[in-house]
Amino acid sequence: MTTESTTESDSLYNDLEQKSVKELLLSIHEEDKKILPAVHAVLPQIEKLVEQIYSRMKKGGRLFYLGAGTSGRLGILDASEIPPTFGVGHDLVIGLIAGGDRAIRKAVEMAEDDEHQGWKDLEKYNMNKLDTIIGIAASGRTPYVIGAVKKAREEGILTGCIVNNRNSALAQNVDIAIEAIVGPEFLTGSTRMKSGTSQKLILNMITTTLMIKLGRVKGNKMVNMQLTNQKLINRGIRMIISELGYDELKAKRLLLLHGSVNAVLLAEKEENP
Repeated sequence: MTTESTTESDSLYNDLEQKSVKELLLSIHEEDKKILPAVHAVLPQIEKLVEQIYSRMKKGGRLFYLGAGTSGRLGILDASEIPPTFGVGHDLVIGLIAGGDRAIRKAVEMAEDDEHQGWKDLEKYNMNKLDTIIGIAASGRTPYVIGAVKKAREEGILTGCIVNNRNSALAQNVDIAIEAIVGPEFLTGSTRMKSGTSQKLILNMITTTLMIKLGRVKGNKMVNMQLTNQKLINRGIRMIISELGYDELKAKRLLLLHGSVNAVLLAEKEENP
């Protein structure tokens, strides 16, 4: 018999199909207001986890996200945005989802119920003690994730989790647990809503803070971003003009020559110490 969890609790709203569009939107918005206080309450745990990941990343460690369904997709989303935003390799932050890449778009039946597959997926990356694994699961009960963090701890690897229930099996099997209790979902059990939003906020905090501490940001600018479209090239040009006072043509020439704002700043510092 399973125990009742917050994420599976009945919505505070009934007869949804009888409500107007305005009523539905206002009610969803009221529930969303509960997310930020829940995230604020776990800032000490987020800080502790980030500090420990940072100390490992400075020595060459990597960060792995592991999840199923919405949680897995959010981890992959965050990981995929780190290389273009901060100019690091795709092997620094890695997101894995139960069922493999095909599960990103379409649910893979029963994939999350295999408690051995998570570690099998991680083993392909030659895990070591400088790495960190963060399991993401709104329920905190996903076997794919729990099995992986259990094995990781046996191997001496730092483990953390982001969950939306208290005292979950996942939280009990990691070194640092982040339990963002956002309350029952507007649509009963639909953790793609408040739970998923809280997870996204926390993931943003973790990787953005890590990249800043690792020197991938200057001031408040993404000086290591990849120049993958004209918008980003124009942003880079403005950064160079702001930092060095050059005209637009010179700034653009240097940016395209060196490939990133930071590379331009370093090159100019060497020429004009």
